[in-house]
Amino acid sequence: MGHSYIVYGPLIAGMATILYEGLPIRPDAGIWWQLVEKYKVTAMFSAPTAVRVLKKQDPAFLTKYDLSSLRALFLAGEPLDEPTARWIADALGKPIVDNYWQTETGWPVLTIANGVEAAPSKFGSPGVPMYGYRIKLFDEHTGEELTAPNQKGVLAIEGPLPPGFMQTVWRDDQRFVDTYWRSVPGRQVYSTFDWGVRDEDGYYFILGRTDDVINVAGHRLGTREIEESIASHPNVAEVAVVGVADALKGQVAVAFAVAKDASGLEDPAARLRLEGEVMKTVDAQLGAVARPSRVFFVSLLPKTRSGKLLRRAMQAVCEGRDPGDLTTLDDPGALQQVRERVAAGTGGGS
Repeated sequence: MGHSYIVYGPLIAGMATILYEGLPIRPDAGIWWQLVEKYKVTAMFSAPTAVRVLKKQDPAFLTKYDLSSLRALFLAGEPLDEPTARWIADALGKPIVDNYWQTETGWPVLTIANGVEAAPSKFGSPGVPMYGYRIKLFDEHTGEELTAPNQKGVLAIEGPLPPGFMQTVWRDDQRFVDTYWRSVPGRQVYSTFDWGVRDEDGYYFILGRTDDVINVAGHRLGTREIEESIASHPNVAEVAVVGVADALKGQVAVAFAVAKDASGLEDPAARLRLEGEVMKTVDAQLGAVARPSRVFFVSLLPKTRSGKLLRRAMQAVCEGRDPGDLTTLDDPGALQQVRERVAAGTGGGS
């Protein structure tokens, strides 16, 4: 994605590109917008993780610079939750364009192609199917196609696949077929291994990976759904939810959150109050079954250097297992915080 969007695409179109590497808070939280003003940037492309980092910073940085040249902010690489999308859209007053694709697809599967046909964006949705993709939703158990609005199913693509799409696994055609084309019962379709729903207007909403599902007392809950609910709390900047083995319920949801304003959270009573507020938020939006068993507050979440959350490592720490290969971990201190909060079992502090 980096070379396609930063190098080849702009060069083919005769455009100049500015590449900014690192957290968007160095030297301060206005660096992105300072660059937009200085170089009259017209389009920005980044990841939701970077925007969530900005939610903890002084909002004055968002209005300090002249952003009149900026036409849109494009975000991709992971699901863009509605609270984050709405926050940055309101702060900048610019269109926020989400898009969904995979390494295997080679180019966006779901987005809004305003350059071809203008259409409104919907917060929390990457958009509609792009040209060349026949997108459908299927029941994970029966393989039945789900055609009614707002039904949760596995997002799959009917063949033939468009140009640029993954064609096989290197020297292992059978593995390609078995892995991608035979996972939906009774269907020969390419599975994205992502949950999704489609609304009455044909817009898709990605709910997370099919293997990021928590089975709580027989209820199958997507971690993305719980994360989005927690992120809607006004004092939550970032959150990660993992499923942790539980002798009674099979699994329970455990959340790790970064507070926008962490002042006072060194006090155990203040942490418990905020934890209770977060749980009530999930109760009201998703029901008691989705309520996390604990909400631990940390100052940063374990991520790879490219900004992906290391949920499996967090889950392993919660279950007392070896988190495995951590060579891609950006800051070892983040996972150490998770260990300390879980070991203390007190909700932690920031």
